[in-house]
Amino acid sequence: MSKKRKISLSEDELVLSLRNHEKVAIEALYDMYSSSLFGVISRIVVDTAIAEDILQETFVKIWHSFSSYSTEKGRLFTWMVNIARNLAIDKIRSKDFKNQNKNQEIENNVAFIDEQRNTVYKPELMGVKDLVQTLKPDQKSIIDLVYFKGYTHVEAAEELGIPLGTIKTRLRMGIQELRKHFN
Repeated sequence: MSKKRKISLSEDELVLSLRNHEKVAIEALYDMYSSSLFGVISRIVVDTAIAEDILQETFVKIWHSFSSYSTEKGRLFTWMVNIARNLAIDKIRSKDFKNQNKNQEIENNVAFIDEQRNTVYKPELMGVKDLVQTLKPDQKSIIDLVYFKGYTHVEAAEELGIPLGTIKTRLRMGIQELRKHFN
């Protein structure tokens, strides 16, 4: 199996090929700039898989919005870096990204702490999961969202489609119910 040769074009040739939507243009673009753009993205987004997705999104955006590029305003590379940087910043500012980071598996963090302290965490022995299951369904769903999934009160209200005040009241009542088991 032969190794694929990387395509390299001058900036003028590349711009012309991109304007004409030639297949060689996107291949050359990727070969010439993917590692540099990935470096820019990965400085902003640490997760490699997400950074790779943003890199792909960057090339798609470059391809589809190339008509907005003007050689008079700056170099091609600068324009592409701005696209990559903006997409990366948009990603880390997005609600989905923030929720994803809030909702990371608690087991990963607990296991790390337990290894350092040489302890074993078994929530089933504490019975917390079982106690939450005994609550009224409306209280249980709010406690699940807020305490186990990391939602804010406002996000829980949006998710369940009920007023913020109702969320706070049901949460407080649920916690009071749980306290009865520990006193």
